[in-house]
Amino acid sequence: MLDRLESQYKKILSDYLTDQTERNLYIAQNFTRQLIQKNVSPEEVVSIHKNAVSKILPDRMREEQSAYDFLIEVMVHYGMAHREHQSLLQKQAEYELEMKIATNIQKTLLKTVVPHLTSVDIGMVSIPIRKMNGDYVHFLHGREDYLSVAVTDVVGKGVPAALCMSMVKYGLETLEYTYKDPTYVLEVINRVIEKGVDDSMFVSMFYGCLDLQKNTFSYASAGHEPALHYCARQDEFFTLEAKGLLLGVLPETKYIYKEITLEKNDIILMMTDGVTEFRSHEELNSREIITTLIAENKHLTAQELCNLLYKQIEELQDFKLSDDFTVVILKK
Repeated sequence: MLDRLESQYKKILSDYLTDQTERNLYIAQNFTRQLIQKNVSPEEVVSIHKNAVSKILPDRMREEQSAYDFLIEVMVHYGMAHREHQSLLQKQAEYELEMKIATNIQKTLLKTVVPHLTSVDIGMVSIPIRKMNGDYVHFLHGREDYLSVAVTDVVGKGVPAALCMSMVKYGLETLEYTYKDPTYVLEVINRVIEKGVDDSMFVSMFYGCLDLQKNTFSYASAGHEPALHYCARQDEFFTLEAKGLLLGVLPETKYIYKEITLEKNDIILMMTDGVTEFRSHEELNSREIITTLIAENKHLTAQELCNLLYKQIEELQDFKLSDDFTVVILKK
């Protein structure tokens, strides 16, 4: 095969050296298609050129023999590196396609619908720093009687985190008639995750249930960022601490719940650690910044507060958030 290609190439090169026209170059460019189709390596192309030159210009070839041999050796290694590079590019393209499909699936399966209730104003912002979100918010409500919220953060990213989050979602959906008890919810989801995911993956969750008739908010936490309660009557913020082990660590973990009373204009702020951890500005007190912002803008709607908080924290971190950002605000 190479002998025939060398013969063709010698004719093309000879014609070009004689005429040096655009037509000669066009013929040479078309010839490269044959080389590609026959999977001729870069070093073989140099060898073909070398043999053609030695026949057309034998005197010059005697002077350039060593230079061509050197070029062939270089092209051997170049060809190997080039093929490896192309293989990596192909794998990257396949990975990006898979990630795009997985992202679309996540957006469809884990889409959060924010309920609209007359007695409580609800706002939410959830922004991933990569294509796939490691945070998830789930709402459960019984008309105007109860509103439950699960704010979840998977320790891990990418497709495994999305699959784990899917288990959390469907686990929560099975608790349709028992979602008023935060401790029971966390204990059930903990068993689901402990049995169904890899030992290296854990989930934190803050679960709160607002009784819209009694105006009480009960909550429990599984290793999650504490929520904040703004008490309008006292014009003061309180941290809603509820200690509990991360989900998926031990199968029989027990959780405790606490309860507060909400009054008109009170605010509950639930978030993931992407809201409170300023890794690029550790000297800043993130909770002080958050509470000051909420206090100064408490007249805004819950969604406006969420949007303003995201914008402010994004600016403080030079528009380079270090983790997924999720915040949910309930305003009585």
